[in-house]
Amino acid sequence: MQHTFRFSVILLLLTAGRTTLNAEELTEAEQAEGYESLFDGESLAGWTGALEGYVVEDGAITCDQERGGNLFTEQEFSDFILRCEFRLPPGGNNGIGLRVPEGGHASYDGMEIQVLDNTADKYAKLKPYQYHGSVYGIIPAKRGYLKEVGAWNTQEIRCIGRRVTVILNGEVIVDGNLDEATENGPLDGKEHPGAHRETGHIVLCGHGSRVQFRNMRILDLSDQSDSQATAAE
Repeated sequence: MQHTFRFSVILLLLTAGRTTLNAEELTEAEQAEGYESLFDGESLAGWTGALEGYVVEDGAITCDQERGGNLFTEQEFSDFILRCEFRLPPGGNNGIGLRVPEGGHASYDGMEIQVLDNTADKYAKLKPYQYHGSVYGIIPAKRGYLKEVGAWNTQEIRCIGRRVTVILNGEVIVDGNLDEATENGPLDGKEHPGAHRETGHIVLCGHGSRVQFRNMRILDLSDQSDSQATAAE
């Protein structure tokens, strides 16, 4: 009985001193602000679409390099702040679709934030609007802020009204107004009706690379007024 009591006390002390969060655990600040998790760390619950193209490995949503495809959130969002971590393999290519209609093409019917290994030789001659963090075809991102291949990167995407902001590892790499960016036509010269959408799904866009995502959480600002959304920035 005495040994059991001692073990219980030790376990309680260890638990009380624990500061490392579980993979999908929200911080106290995020909980207070109203963030919600998009991934439970164990399954693809809450997602739809190409479920056969993704698996959960190492506590992360992992794109099957033999299948891939588009994985849609079941819920739609209009204004939001999305936070996540991602890990790229050598030559990795994926994307995060914003305001995408069900079954739509993320890059054109919605908007796609590139998730890309900028250092790969095969991507050396891409256009500026095709590199990591860019709003594909519309707004180019600053380069040089990805961690080395195989390391976890942190990223925040703010999609509020007509403004899209991407913060990679603490550095703002995109901060643009969609109306201004498309005033004279998108940079790639193609039609992007999705740039004018006000709501839609968030999408993981698998392109045949084993890209991983974890700690996916969102602050849904869809029902807030413009002033509240601005304050959340």
